[in-house]
Amino acid sequence: MVWYTGNATYDTVLIIGFLFVMFVIFGAFFTQSPYGRFASDKYGISLNPKLGWWLMEIPATVVFLYFFITGTNNTSPVVIVLCLVWLIHYANRGWFFPLSIRVAKSERKSFGIMVVALGMFVTAMHGYLNATFFTEYGEHLQTIDWFTDPRFMIGIIIYYFGYILTVHSEAVVRNLRDPNDLESGKEEFKIPYGGGYKYVSSPTYLGELIAWAGFSIMTWSWAGVLIFCITAGNLIPRAFATHKWYLEAFDDYPKDRKALIPFIK
Repeated sequence: MVWYTGNATYDTVLIIGFLFVMFVIFGAFFTQSPYGRFASDKYGISLNPKLGWWLMEIPATVVFLYFFITGTNNTSPVVIVLCLVWLIHYANRGWFFPLSIRVAKSERKSFGIMVVALGMFVTAMHGYLNATFFTEYGEHLQTIDWFTDPRFMIGIIIYYFGYILTVHSEAVVRNLRDPNDLESGKEEFKIPYGGGYKYVSSPTYLGELIAWAGFSIMTWSWAGVLIFCITAGNLIPRAFATHKWYLEAFDDYPKDRKALIPFIK
């Protein structure tokens, strides 16, 4: 993997990113990110979940496209495929997912502005580092031979397994909320079943971790490793907190369901 590119801006942003990983891991020992079921008023202004998610994720599309389009080597077939993978991922994560969240009329604003600000910082950095790596520093991505490299083939299989798990798990949770209940303003948490929920309490988080692990392998880049580490630092503690919340909230919660890793933990 290319660690030192010789470009002061790129290398500095990458270092800042890994320092931020330590901040995320350290912060997870004290509190969960204040959104969703862990929303809190003590962190200041909160937004509607739809708006909060959209604002947080939008830099990953906008920043990535800017640096990809203005990049020097953006016509390689491998780079174009990776660009499409990215755009499909964030078409779901940055557009479909936030706009499809089902929110009850009476539901309070539950997306902390601090989460939005930190999320925009991460997704902007994420978009810049990957688009620039694809088009400037990823020399192995400039040859069609990378399509047959075991790292690409294994990585893209792992990535899409995680992506599909995430999308399906999001659909399961979304469909738990009856549109009639939302119109009446009724708020009610329910136990999700099916798909990844047969095995773990947070298959969406597991899917994200698997997807970004696959992405880092198929791109063979420190930029990919960085987003995997940030995702892990945020989602692993949250998965265990979510599992604990379910066990405390529901007497009939499946006792054989694990927090994050099927059959293990």
